[in-house]
Amino acid sequence: MTSGPLQFDNLLETQTPIVAPGTFNALFARLIQEQGFPAVYISGAGVANSLLGKPDLGLVSMEEMVMIARLVCDVVTIPVIADGDTGYGGVHNVARAVSAYERAGVAAIQLEDQVFPKRCGHFDGKEVVPVGEMLERLAAAREARAGESGDRIRIIARTDAVGPLGFGEALRRAQIYGEAGADLLFVEAPTSREQLEVIGRELSDWPLVANMVERGKTPLLGVDELAQLGFSLILFPGSITRMVTRAARSLLQELAEHGTTEGILDDMATFEDVNRLVGLNDADAWEQRISERASEEE
Repeated sequence: MTSGPLQFDNLLETQTPIVAPGTFNALFARLIQEQGFPAVYISGAGVANSLLGKPDLGLVSMEEMVMIARLVCDVVTIPVIADGDTGYGGVHNVARAVSAYERAGVAAIQLEDQVFPKRCGHFDGKEVVPVGEMLERLAAAREARAGESGDRIRIIARTDAVGPLGFGEALRRAQIYGEAGADLLFVEAPTSREQLEVIGRELSDWPLVANMVERGKTPLLGVDELAQLGFSLILFPGSITRMVTRAARSLLQELAEHGTTEGILDDMATFEDVNRLVGLNDADAWEQRISERASEEE
């Protein structure tokens, strides 16, 4: 079976733009694959919100992210891209994170130049490290990769400098990170279509990431338009989180008011649909085959 990084490379060469919705668990990763998307993104904000019930303020640990990554990689066959925040500390932490993500089966890890602990890319009050410190993170990440070159986890270098230092500095940093060996470049939180256009033009030597955060700092453009601007990987990191939160709140209000969910059954997936999605029929068939083989060997 083709490795995740090689699958990801093939998508970049043949199927751009790659649209990767964000997930925070294996269930929604299955749903993303079922709907035909070519890749899935594990959102650090999504994990912070869902697993911890906390805001995206750098609270999620490497171990928690690797746990989610391993579970997601176990149930999908499409490439998994995972948020690695700042690498969770110094260069030794970065190297450990890259190795752990790679062992979990992640195809590409995103590393950013914020200070540790970081803040959501669309929050105010972000700070970034000096360029040299980010270059150390990238060097550590590259050296920590294992295996043959084609199978090594890909590195997405993200700069959050637009807010604290300005758009020009963010462009400069992204180019430096690309020249240092990052596989993809990600300028976080541009504030206009014009800035997105400049990113696509000035950094066209590398595959580029666009991050569509609904009601965030970046205008919400369509996939086709982003592709025309030069973006190869388009993330929708929090769409499921926001939709599920609203749907769950509505369900709970219905239950609290009426003492039953009968009135909203048509808004729910069926019991059978959920079990089909998670593979109950295949699990039952496998168990039956095991039982039959064991009986034959008695």
